[in-house]
Order: sequence, then C-alpha cells, then structure tokens
Amino acid sequence: MERELSALVHAEARRPRVNIAALFPGQNSHAVGMGGDVAAAFDVAGDVFSTTESVLPGLTALMANGPLPELTLTANQQPALVAASVAAYRAWRAATGLTPAFAAGHSLGEYSALVASGTLDLASALRLTRKRGELMQEAVPEGVGAMAAVLNADLGIIREACASAGGVCEIANLNAPSQTVISGEKSAVATASATLKGAGARVIPLKVSAPFHCSLMWPARERLTPDLRDADLGEMTFPVLSNVLADVVTNVRDVPGLLARQITESVRWVETLQRLHELGTDTYVEFGPGTVLKGLVERTLPGATVYNVHTPADIEAFNIRMEEHA
Repeated sequence: MERELSALVHAEARRPRVNIAALFPGQNSHAVGMGGDVAAAFDVAGDVFSTTESVLPGLTALMANGPLPELTLTANQQPALVAASVAAYRAWRAATGLTPAFAAGHSLGEYSALVASGTLDLASALRLTRKRGELMQEAVPEGVGAMAAVLNADLGIIREACASAGGVCEIANLNAPSQTVISGEKSAVATASATLKGAGARVIPLKVSAPFHCSLMWPARERLTPDLRDADLGEMTFPVLSNVLADVVTNVRDVPGLLARQITESVRWVETLQRLHELGTDTYVEFGPGTVLKGLVERTLPGATVYNVHTPADIEAFNIRMEEHA
C-alpha cells in the first residue's frame, strides 16, 4: 500500500505551490479503530503505534478494539488521539513529501502539533497527555462542573451572562464565529445558559467528564507544570500556533508555560484560524479521526481549501486532488 500511494506522487515541479497548515483535533474526535488502517499501511505510522504500545502498554489494543467507554476516559482518550493524529500526519508526509508551513492543534491537539514540528518527541507527548488527562479528571469532583455550547450569540452577551452567573462560569472554547463553549460550576453554567436562551441563543449542554478550560482546572495546571518544565524540547522545524496566544510561538522555551496556561484558559480557535489566514495559509489539513476541525475551518474561513486525513484512502484522495490542481 505504501508503494502504491507513493507512486501517486509526481515530481515537485508538477505540484501546485501550497501553504499548508497542519491541524490536530482535541477530545471527542475519538473512535474505536482510529489510526489502525494507516498504521497497517505505512511503516512510519506503524512505528508510532509501536512507540505508543511501548510507552503506554495496552493503549493500542484499546484503540483497536474498545470498549468505547474505556477509550473515552480522558486519561486514555488524550494519548490515543495523539497517537492516531501523529500516525496520520507521518503517513501523509511519507506519501506526499510535503511539509506544512504551520501547525496548530485544538486543546489537546496542540501536543500533536508540537510532535509534528519536532518540538516534543512522541514518547514525551504520550506521557504528558496521559498525566494531563488524569489530572484534569481529578481536578473537579464528578457532578460539580459542566460545559455548554452556545450558538448564534454575540460574544459580548456571552461574557455578560458568564459574569452574572453567580459562580465560576467562563468561556472555554471560541470554536467558530457562531459557536462558543462555556465551562464552570454546574449551577453557574445552568444560570448562564438560561440567560442566554432568554436572549435568543441556542444552548446545548455537553456530555463531558469535567469542566475543561476554566479556572476550576487550576489543580491540574499546577500539578502538570513541573512535568512540562522537565520535558526535553527540540527546535521547531516549522512554526506552531499556541491556543492561548492565537499566534506563533516565537521561543520554544515558552512552550511549557503556554501548555500549562492552556489548561485553565480559553482555546482561541477562531483567532488562530484567522491568524493562519493572515500568515498566508491557503490549505488546511486536519490529521486524525473525525472532521470537527474541518467543519470549524469551513465555518470560520468560508471558501477555504480544507481536507481531513485519517486513512490511506484519505491520503490517496489528497494526492489526487493535488494532481488535479497541478
């Protein structure tokens, strides 16, 4: 399969010139079987799974066979998504010979982006995201927190509703111009949700195990910070955009602090995509299971060229599209 896909790649002179942003998904993009096909078809992707099994024994079997509730557990889902996303990315690179101009990841996906750029090695990212998942789950007792997606509401109105909710209620994710996620104490999120519904917004409670990206996550941030500081970092082979900055990380030594801040601060995804557009990105490729980020790109940057790459068939389809536009 690898030879067959590689045979689709023409000489560089025949390829269109593209400025690619590699995008990596966060939680709730997972599925049983994710990454399995690409790991079987490409040696470089298979190596990702071998490393994953060495670092976190049993995780690749859980990814392949489930059960889904166990894979969904935050401590399993986070490193599993890193493994599946990095496997898809490395297979795509092997098949196309292309290198992104930039990378960005949504929340957890920032770890995958840093692996892709060479800043974090895969084994370190797997260990960190396993611990990140454990600490985030432990930070808030079950039933205390909540999250909700708010659709079709002005950001200023959302901020006002959170501020007057009578408890911790904060903006967690700015996902698209018409989709913002709020997070915090269950009662405060319910109060803010009622206020927003009264203002004409559509509010959807989210099925989550903890209230992510809000100040209730401070215990997880504090406990993960020493591990982030101890991580060995390499130089970036291409720039990565930070969730909390919505801009390029200019100094690799800032990465640990930015990843720590990310646990309690908002994911500024709309601004991140807009910044990528300003930087000259013309093609967006989401690596990993699901098409959440593909949808968010299409809603934020109408008319953008965007792909999802998760399977060998996706890579083949990408190559064919590149050939058609050559």
